[in-house]
Order: sequence, then C-alpha cells, then structure tokens
Amino acid sequence: MKRLIALCLTAACLISLVGCAGDTNMDEKKPNNTASAYALALASYPEMAPYPNEMEYFDEKTGEFDSDSFDVVYDAWKEDRNAQRNQPEGYADGLEPFFASSIREFLSNSNGANKVYSPINVYMALAMLAEVTDGESRQQILTLLGSENIEALRSQAASVWNANYSNDGAVTSILANSLWLNESVNFNQATMDSLAKNYYASSFRGEMGSEEFNQALRDWINEQTGGLLEAQADGLSMDPETVMALASTIYYRAKWHSEFNEGRTEKGLFHLLSADGETVECDFMHKGGSNTYYWADQFGAVSMSLEGSGKMWFLLPDEGVAMDDLLADEQTMEFLNSNGNWENSKHLIVNMSVPKFDVVSDFDLGDGLRALGVTDVFDVTVADFSPMTSEVAEIFLSKADHAARVAIDEEGVTAAAYTVMMMAGAAAPPEEEMDFVLDRPFLFAITGYDGLPLFVGVVNQPVQ
Repeated sequence: MKRLIALCLTAACLISLVGCAGDTNMDEKKPNNTASAYALALASYPEMAPYPNEMEYFDEKTGEFDSDSFDVVYDAWKEDRNAQRNQPEGYADGLEPFFASSIREFLSNSNGANKVYSPINVYMALAMLAEVTDGESRQQILTLLGSENIEALRSQAASVWNANYSNDGAVTSILANSLWLNESVNFNQATMDSLAKNYYASSFRGEMGSEEFNQALRDWINEQTGGLLEAQADGLSMDPETVMALASTIYYRAKWHSEFNEGRTEKGLFHLLSADGETVECDFMHKGGSNTYYWADQFGAVSMSLEGSGKMWFLLPDEGVAMDDLLADEQTMEFLNSNGNWENSKHLIVNMSVPKFDVVSDFDLGDGLRALGVTDVFDVTVADFSPMTSEVAEIFLSKADHAARVAIDEEGVTAAAYTVMMMAGAAAPPEEEMDFVLDRPFLFAITGYDGLPLFVGVVNQPVQ
C-alpha cells in the first residue's frame, strides 16, 4: 500500500492518500533534522522593499528627521506593496460560496470548545489537491471551489497567493506550500512544475517512514508557522506507504492600527456556555473611539483595523442566539464576505471590551469535505490521481486534518493554521455612543486587505 499525505500549517491542512503498488527497495538515509538536506527545489518568494524604521532617520545629536531619505525608502516600499497587490480585477469572484459553506461546516458543533479555521489555507490545499487529481475526483474539488476548470483555478490561486503575501517588516502574511516525495517513486514532472509555478511549492525527496524525513517535515512546518503549532506538528509523520505529501501553511502577524492601552487592561468575567451560569476570569482590553457598528437580525459587529493589512472582525450573537444558529444564518455569511459593505451600519463612539485570547484547534476535515461534495478522493475504487504518477495504483485520500491558532493582545494579532491532507444586539445602536462588550461566546474573523477571510473562529473560552 502507498499513501499520499498533504499538509497545511499556520493554517495547516493534512491530507493522506493511500494506494497500492509493487514492493520497492528504499536506500537508508543518514539522520538529518533539516528540510534543506532533502530539498530538490526551494520556492523563490517575491522580493519586497522593507518598511523603513523611522528611528533610523532621526539624528540623535540634532533631533532632526531626514524626511528626504525616509521618503525614498518609503516610496520604494509602497511601490513594491502596490505591485504585489495589483492582481486582475475580480480575481476572487466566485469564492464566497466556498468560504460560506466551509466556515459553516467546520465551525459548527463546537460544543463549548474553541474552534479556529483558515478558509484561505484550506482553499490553497484543495487547489493543490486538484492539481494531482483528474476526472470526477478533480471536478468535485473544482465545483466546491467555484472554478470552471483547472486553468481558471490555477490563475485564481496564484492571484489569491500573491494578493495575500507580505513579508516587508510591516505585515507578515506568508503562504508557503511544499511537496514531500517518496524517493522510490517517479512523479509526473509537468504536475510538479505546475505546483511550483502556480503555488510557489518547494519540493523535498527522501525515505518515507524514516524519522529523519518526518522530522524534516516537522521542521519545515514549524519554520513556516513561527513555531505556533509545534505541538500539533509534532504528531505528524509519513509512514513507508506514503507516496507524496502536500504541505500548505499560512503565518500571519500584524499590529493594530491603533493599539490597546495596556494600562487599561483589567480583569473581568467571561460567561461560558453552561446551564449553571459558569464564568471564567480573564484579561479584558478596553478601547473607546470612533468606529462603525454593524448589525443584523441575530448579531452586532465591530471591526478593528490592522496596520498595513486588513481587519479583525468581532461578531457578538444576540442574547439567546446559539453559535450554531448564528453560523447557519445566511446574513452571517453574507456579512463575513461583505468586507464591511453593509446596509445596517452606523458611525459612532464605540467603547470596546475585548478579552485577550490564545485559541487553538485541531480537527479532521474528512467528514466535512465529504459533506461538501468531495467524496471520490476518499474512495480507493474511484479516486483518480493519474496526474501525479503512473507507478502507484489505487491512491486515495485517507486523512485530512486541520489545525489553526489565533492569539491577540494589546499590540496586535498573531495567527497560524495548517491543513494536513495526509454587548450589542440586532437592534439599531444608540445615537452617539455604545458599549460593545465581548463577555460571552463570540465569532471572529481576520480578513486580508482584499477582504478574503484568512482566519475565522469561535471563542467559547478565552482562557484555557
């Protein structure tokens, strides 16, 4: 038996595919814990001019600011950023149904636990999975992602990747992909080239099942995700049956456009989902100021801008509205995809109370993908992975895991996820000022500058 595993971290996704083939002999490898020892080709990421550090342009003796030199560096940074974000108009069209259906599928039934999901990470993982499949196996993935054909998906995925990539010192938003190849199997070079070109996928080749190759995979994932999902990555391994692993990660770090004052952070009570009214004490960050308040039939919402990036959205269900009911509500999904273009909104003074949190979740995508219509890749009798290799028969997807983590504090947001494929209500707000207190379970979303959802999660317990 042979197995193909696909992984995604920071948003991390693991997909494992199994198949049958003849016996093969594998040469032993010397122990090596670094991925570079197995590298066939490393992705070359876009070069971006760094954001200038203002302090470097102050003269310590005179206190004068060299604005001319600063402007030269700043203009170079801005030009590179605009070029990176300059993607074809409408490149994200058609993604809303996938985002809505997958958010609803993977965040429902949290049962009082925290859940975090990265739609964009799973999108990239599924897009790569489409590249190594054909026939109905591929068509089911294309249908879920809203793509007419593989060519359209390649173009869209490349634009989504580039529009959301940033590593310029101001914002860190890194989407990384990789291929982990069984050294005893020959792969279709055209498919490998397509993954490298359209998904910036690095490739590694080694002895499947060896601890050294497994550790190289873990090291790569930890490096790409800033070590945020180290505990989850430690459980990843490729057994000797593995044909290939696809790994896709997203690592995101950004500061608030206007930070919380740490001196205003105070202890407060967060109300848990329990019949006896149980509460937990946690640190609440407080901030007041001009903001836009949004409302719908079952929730109220406020956003906070992230420096040089997108926004973080906080959706508070009305009293008595269950989280699953909120996720099932079409208005909720429409709002998450609206990027703030919402009729029921009002600009006023909003006094926010937000709990500091660090939430992580790790769950199996398999049942959810089947429910979303991706079934053939799991069935050894019909799965079609012919674009990948002709040497291994009856490959199928045996496992699909996803792990994600999001943390916020007074300074900003840090988030990671992987997919491994191995007190406001719905009523209109007051006229001038209101309190928005997240002291009970709520929904959050982190969107990129283009409004695409990078992370979405449910916070039921801000303190573990």
